[in-house]
Amino acid sequence: MLLWFVIIYWIISVAIGLYAATRVHNTKDFAVAGRHLPFYMVTATVFATWFGSETVLGIPATFLKEGLHGVVADPFGSSLCLILVGLFFAAPLYRMNLLTIGDFYKKRFGRSVEVLTTIAIVLSYLGWVGAQISALGLVFNIVSGGDIPVVTGMWIGSATILVYTIFGGMWAVAITDLLQMVIICIGMLYIGGSISGMVGGVGAVVEHAAQTGKLSFWPALDPKEVIGFFAAWITMMLGSIPQQDVFQRVQSAKTEKIAVWGSVLGGSLYFLFAFVPMFLAYSATLIDPQMVAELMASGDAKDTQLILPRLILRPEVPVFAQVMFFGALLSAIKSCASATLLAPSVTFTENILKPMMSHMSDHKLLRTMRVVTLTFTILVTLYAMYSKASIFKMVENAYQVTLVSAFIPLLCGVYWRRATNQGALVSIFLGASVWLSVLIAGPDDPFIPAQLAGLIASAVGMVVGSLMPQLVHHDPHIHDELRSGRHAHAAAAHGVAHEGIGPIHHHEPPPPTHRES
Repeated sequence: MLLWFVIIYWIISVAIGLYAATRVHNTKDFAVAGRHLPFYMVTATVFATWFGSETVLGIPATFLKEGLHGVVADPFGSSLCLILVGLFFAAPLYRMNLLTIGDFYKKRFGRSVEVLTTIAIVLSYLGWVGAQISALGLVFNIVSGGDIPVVTGMWIGSATILVYTIFGGMWAVAITDLLQMVIICIGMLYIGGSISGMVGGVGAVVEHAAQTGKLSFWPALDPKEVIGFFAAWITMMLGSIPQQDVFQRVQSAKTEKIAVWGSVLGGSLYFLFAFVPMFLAYSATLIDPQMVAELMASGDAKDTQLILPRLILRPEVPVFAQVMFFGALLSAIKSCASATLLAPSVTFTENILKPMMSHMSDHKLLRTMRVVTLTFTILVTLYAMYSKASIFKMVENAYQVTLVSAFIPLLCGVYWRRATNQGALVSIFLGASVWLSVLIAGPDDPFIPAQLAGLIASAVGMVVGSLMPQLVHHDPHIHDELRSGRHAHAAAAHGVAHEGIGPIHHHEPPPPTHRES
């Protein structure tokens, strides 16, 4: 029954995604849904994109092993990332009226910075998308009773998600995310209520977890532990900010206000619902302690990810509850995978390939984006097949790349008027160099983790490179033009679509011109 449910659900979601493809007529529709998403859809796509396999399988496994202290990166850091984006980055980025996050680096710091940051952003998606593909293979293997091998499940899952993503783009992602958010919320709450009835209620589980020290969050007052805790927290909190999928949700909003509060609400909902899988996983230690002990003792991080599925498949769990759980799990994986397949493909096409091909029409650019999406899907599925890391680690490690190379240029590009092209280049070079040096040649357990050392070096490089005599050309007025959106108005006034986007919408979309009518 579970397998048939998965098949039917899969067919319905693909059909909805293909229906959304009828709204895609150009690159603007494909990349940012034409900037037409209302508040509820922006909130849904922010929430559903981040509520992925690591939230349902990876975070609970890490929580059982290390307690709340071990999941500081996600959900604490990741949810704060979305809230910080809404409060500090959504409004200025929305006013800039760009197609990709790479366009910001190009306009603010020039072509060299655009290429370097785009490469870092695209590489960071390997771990995140790989985690979703790995989880898909695991789910297909479980619901089929082992008849579908994990690797086969990976290819089935990635191929079917690709079908609607490659045709529907951001419209398909947004519409399916809305459906999947509803299923995730209802499914998680329902299964949480079912399991809590088996262990004596939520209070009993929380009390038991507190007694065993699992709810201890803050590190011991030891310098090394405090620094390691802080480094883990900022990895996803700051490293996730300069990401194309986050930027797409900001740019897809109908108005600036929707971009701001959709991100804040989506991040807040993610934080709240991320605790449901942790509650379920800890309940497993009370319901079937032997099963949990065996999986934890194996030493294989991928085995601990099976705790929650094994709990749900127990005979005493009602079949409807099993259907709701796997429906929520599949929704979480699909929403996250489709968004993270689309984001790097769009930014790679727009910021790497497009400048290399002169006079590319919008139709050809759209076709190129689809080809790149196909290619990236194949590459990331191969990566997932051969990766030995756990889902949680694959996601956490992915953001170190953008933390050390892209965050400081974004932060200073938006908020520091004196930041220059030279400063951004020095920032990227120092951040990445120090990070790689500590990873490759540093001790196994350094006093300052590699990503924190890289972030500090990146910040120093930006300040020093911007204040020293300039050897690289820089327009001192570009910061004010970007923040105010004047560059977008000028492009629209001259009849030029700015980086693939039309006239800017500060509050409500402007009425159509006679020609558009």
